[in-house]
Amino acid sequence: MSVLIVAAHPDDEVLGCGGTIARFARQGRSVHVLLMADGESSRASGTDQPVGPSPMAERNAAAHTACGILGCASVESLALPDNRLDGLELLDVVKKIEGFINRYQPLTVFTHHCGDVNIDHRVVHEAVLAACRPEPGHPVQELLFFEVPSSTEWRPPGSAVPFLPNYFVDISATLEIKFAALEAYASELREFPHPRSLRAVEALARWRGATVGVEAAEAFILGRKLISNQARS
Repeated sequence: MSVLIVAAHPDDEVLGCGGTIARFARQGRSVHVLLMADGESSRASGTDQPVGPSPMAERNAAAHTACGILGCASVESLALPDNRLDGLELLDVVKKIEGFINRYQPLTVFTHHCGDVNIDHRVVHEAVLAACRPEPGHPVQELLFFEVPSSTEWRPPGSAVPFLPNYFVDISATLEIKFAALEAYASELREFPHPRSLRAVEALARWRGATVGVEAAEAFILGRKLISNQARS
């Protein structure tokens, strides 16, 4: 009963569903993470080469550290151009995701919400939808969309489909693991009241939990759920 997380950038997987990943890993499920864009190349400026590891190498190393903390079975970064996924042919992006689905045969797939501000998030959402077309025999039976602080809530009302969660995972027992994984991405964290601060991430988890009567939760939109006649082990 493997799970595939398809995230646009290194750190989106932790922000969007890190507590859920850790919960699944504790339950013995194999969680595989696919990171599409490098998360750094759009920030590059000037011609001087930095001393030491490149920002992309450091971000990739942080991803492996974070996913190791969460208990992921694997993590792979395709290092596609950051904030430029809309410049690629969508079919090419879809085929990369299809390759991972064929490899790991996930029962559940998590990815971005369609209304995020970040263009890479929206492209990945569309590509996952195409890769998870419910053809006969397709392995994916559950498709879920997560929120990412500083992207999902920054979309003004009326400009896109709002994030209205209808699926919640209790992460009361794994919230601290999510925080530890986020610390691996220390360079991506900001000071409160920025939404991508530890304090704001905790506030969101506590609020999502309070809305369903638990200490902490992550919230999702359920895209599709198939109850199959054939049980899978």
